[in-house]
Amino acid sequence: MGNTLGLAPMGAFPRRSPRREEPLPNPGSFDELHRLCKDVFPGQMEGVKLIVNKVLSSHFQVAHTVHMSALGLPGYHLHAAYAGDWQLSPTEVFPTVVGDLDSSGSLNAQVLLLLAERLRAKAVFQTQQSKFLTWQFDGEYRGDDYTATLTLGNPDLIGESVIVVAHFLQSLTHRLVLGGELVYHRRPGEEGAILTLAGKYSAVHWVATLNVGSGGAHASYYHKANEQVQVGVEFEANTRLQDTTFSFGYHLTLPQANMVFRGLVDSNWCVGAVLEKKMPPLPVTLALGAFLNHWRNRSHCGFSITVG
Repeated sequence: MGNTLGLAPMGAFPRRSPRREEPLPNPGSFDELHRLCKDVFPGQMEGVKLIVNKVLSSHFQVAHTVHMSALGLPGYHLHAAYAGDWQLSPTEVFPTVVGDLDSSGSLNAQVLLLLAERLRAKAVFQTQQSKFLTWQFDGEYRGDDYTATLTLGNPDLIGESVIVVAHFLQSLTHRLVLGGELVYHRRPGEEGAILTLAGKYSAVHWVATLNVGSGGAHASYYHKANEQVQVGVEFEANTRLQDTTFSFGYHLTLPQANMVFRGLVDSNWCVGAVLEKKMPPLPVTLALGAFLNHWRNRSHCGFSITVG
């Protein structure tokens, strides 16, 4: 007999292909958890500063900085940077060597290397004239959906002192990242460790981040209202100092006027603002900043010119 009910055979309907889930993204570095919020706040400015940038080639550039302030003697900084040929992203180029030398002979230097496709290394050195202050070595491994970092700070085998910092971040979903930080320090007569847990949730227009540990807490919230307006809120609590701080910052961009305005106000009765103005077609950027502490009745202002 034929198919009297008019039903199609089982193989006549097209089968749905199994849905492929997108892989989870890499969470990035632990030090960059609060970066979006911190970029909203203005940087401190005091005195008069002149910065001249010069690109010597596609790999090498230098910058000269002259700073005059009422709080100290005038200073000069020579900044040099070398970038290699291996570019993983618009902001990551390997190898990278960065150095900053001031007029007193103090040096800050960083070396970034890409040892393998997922393994990165960084070395940081800081000297004060002829004495070493800091030497630090980092190793970072970036998996498909996690990042693990190990840092050695000021290792001294003779003095039996060292600072070890371990970071781990894991992407649980496309928006949620969880991880932690373990800081261990040892020196003669003293030894201890501090554990901090971290979480980050990223939405379309906002990012919320929280660090909680025995040393205190750090929470931040970043919101992008539109292409011109961004705001950020930070809360920091230090259990050792018994101090808490609440800060609010905003970032306003006026593209037609080539201006960027940043401002802040915090719970210590401090207010501040920095205005940046580009002067096309000249490669010049002017910046003017002022900060006022109402509680201590102190204020300072700054002005900078950046060429190049």
